[in-house]
Amino acid sequence: MAYTTINKSTDYFNTKLYTGNSGTQAITGVGFQPDFIWNKQRNGTNSHYLFNAITGTGKFLKSNSTDAEGTNTDTVTSFDSDGFTLGSAAGNNGSGNTMASWNWKAGTGQGSSNTDGSINTTYTSVNTTAGFSISTYTGTGSNATVGHGLGSVPKMIIVKRTSATDVWRVYHGSIGATKHLVLNTTAGDASGSNVWNDTAPTSSVFSISTDSAVNASGATYVAYCFAEKTGYSKFGSYVGNGNADGTFVYTGFKPAFVIVKCTSTTGNNWVMIDNKRLGYNVDNNRIYADLSNAEDFTDVVDLVSNGFKHRFTGGTSNGSGISYIYMAFGQSLVGSNNVPCTAR
Repeated sequence: MAYTTINKSTDYFNTKLYTGNSGTQAITGVGFQPDFIWNKQRNGTNSHYLFNAITGTGKFLKSNSTDAEGTNTDTVTSFDSDGFTLGSAAGNNGSGNTMASWNWKAGTGQGSSNTDGSINTTYTSVNTTAGFSISTYTGTGSNATVGHGLGSVPKMIIVKRTSATDVWRVYHGSIGATKHLVLNTTAGDASGSNVWNDTAPTSSVFSISTDSAVNASGATYVAYCFAEKTGYSKFGSYVGNGNADGTFVYTGFKPAFVIVKCTSTTGNNWVMIDNKRLGYNVDNNRIYADLSNAEDFTDVVDLVSNGFKHRFTGGTSNGSGISYIYMAFGQSLVGSNNVPCTAR
């Protein structure tokens, strides 16, 4: 079992479930002020809505869409000390809509400009303890670097152009900087030096080239960067076995949230699993990050004390001989200084 310096994972990441009321509603019980909020309707087909404290209230992106940043003052109206407050927008707070909200803590607010790269970020909000930062920047159209503030090497980077329509680009350490994934599609990994400039990120910066989705001249972007923290977060890969007695993936902690994506073939969705939505071992229901579909009740995995065990034979998460990447957050059973802590 892995030791961790994070004795309470819910100080930095937490899933919150709620039901919409079509009015003003304060969502509490997150446990911290979230800087990154990812909301999805479970019982219907409203899009995913992603908010961050840098760009501020009422501004959102959709993981299942190429849309530019949208504005609706009836979405998230404030980032609060124990959650967030919603207006009446149906996508986040429609009457009777059952909702899932995944929440991360960065630096609690906008932060400040990071000058480590050749492009100075507009703002970077960073939490080095949890290995998470949010940065906004303006593209140059030429090879460049962007500071992330983590002080350790990011294992996963998600970038979206906010000023215009474009795809989401994803870097994952398991496939390297010569390849990329697209969050809003089912495509497998693809090569292209014009995305990450074939250059792995460092403990201070990540590299971008001339691809419009990461670095068009004068365009604005948001980047979510994640570094791995023992006993709390893991960004790795595995190969499926196509069997109901499926592949076991070791994380060193009990996962509370997992995203999985097939990399070696096209046609498989981004699968999102957590420990709060109805069903638990082996009934963990899926939501697809690249689709607006309602929650899928197919049994997928067991979330166990040191990883996750696949119980599904399909290509989205456990196809025979198919390669996958994943991101996972959770809680080790043993904290810093060998202090036992409770998995949450």
